[in-house]
Amino acid sequence: MRLSQFFLPLIKETPSEAQIASHRLMLRAGMVRQLAAGIYNWLPLGLMVLRNIENIIRDEMNKAGALEVLMPTLQPTELWKESGRYDALGKEMLRFPDRAERELLYSPTCEEVITDIVRNNFKSYRDAGKNLYQIQWKFRDEVRPRFGVMRGREFLMKDSYSFDMDYEAAKKTYNKMYDTYLNMFARMGLTAVPVRADSGAIGGDLSHEFHVVAETGESAVYYDKAFDDIRDGKVKMTTEEMRQLYAAADEKHDPNAIAPDRLREARGIEVGHIFYLGTKYSKALKATLPAANGEQVTLEMGCYGVGVSRLVGAIIEASHDDNGIIWPESVAPFKVGLINLRVGDAKCDEMCSTLYGKLQAAGVSVLYDDTDERAGGKFASMDLIGLPWQIIIGPKGAEKGVVEMKNRKTGEKHEIGMDEALSKVVPPKAGMAAL
Repeated sequence: MRLSQFFLPLIKETPSEAQIASHRLMLRAGMVRQLAAGIYNWLPLGLMVLRNIENIIRDEMNKAGALEVLMPTLQPTELWKESGRYDALGKEMLRFPDRAERELLYSPTCEEVITDIVRNNFKSYRDAGKNLYQIQWKFRDEVRPRFGVMRGREFLMKDSYSFDMDYEAAKKTYNKMYDTYLNMFARMGLTAVPVRADSGAIGGDLSHEFHVVAETGESAVYYDKAFDDIRDGKVKMTTEEMRQLYAAADEKHDPNAIAPDRLREARGIEVGHIFYLGTKYSKALKATLPAANGEQVTLEMGCYGVGVSRLVGAIIEASHDDNGIIWPESVAPFKVGLINLRVGDAKCDEMCSTLYGKLQAAGVSVLYDDTDERAGGKFASMDLIGLPWQIIIGPKGAEKGVVEMKNRKTGEKHEIGMDEALSKVVPPKAGMAAL
């Protein structure tokens, strides 16, 4: 994409309403704009990141055997009255009548709707064992929405629900989701700490919250120092090994459960929550199936949520510096920022055009700054939006046939040839074609 054709409304000054780094940087980098309190327009750069996160989540859920569905954002309140949860969320739940005076609500969560689907469409024990998920917008009318997309009223969420015939099968599904979540967040460049936690008003007793460690985190988390070693690349562990490590939220913390020299305390941003629901909703909504012996069995449920839009902010909170965002490659809106320092110079233009074409042909996402902005402004903009790699071409380099390549995360810069620059960013399978 050429920057001259892209919609990227950058802000140089820090917005006065932004209290935390992610909110400040998302506004400055032209990712979002507020429409109303806690409700945001997602602009092209922000939407690209959101979609990349969605794709990782979808891929990991599919690998785990989950099946994607899509449920409406509007729900009839009768289902919530049937489950006994109609009054549970209070004023956070947005309710309103349609033209026939039937009361509807804007979905804050979907336990009732998914259970209604299952009770009306599952016919025997052979239908059990399924995990159904969606990626859909939700609405909760927060009293004080703040911190940008970290605590908005409208948010994008992945919610999934499993239905099994007995507790042992439900526990296996739960453990599979535990492993899936660790893999999912790792692919986003995050080490998420799975802390033992309460499941709150939604119900259930086996519960883990996945927290990203950041100074601006809302909750106190306590965990084994091995999680820091994993994050810093000092050790590698399987998900089964990680499951044995100590981690707990403040209300579940037992200081006697771990040696003091291994204990770490930090602030955490919750980005995911999994919990075993048992028969809380299936019993209330009469979701039963005949077992092999003909006996009617109330289905055992699990619920597994990920804050998709919240993850955008959480990744920024965990990965930024004074100059701007530092995106992990897996979620970055573009992998490469190509900077032409002298637009109009024949050799610069030709070299940039050639490199731009080769990157595109190799399937590498690239934002080509072909504007007439001054060099300092171009560098500042690229650092702000946080693309993993910057390739800089100026008159002197063009004369010698070399580029300057910068790694945004480390800040390292090297003057190298065009082919070497390509080899650093082109996926191996595409390498030969690009070169």
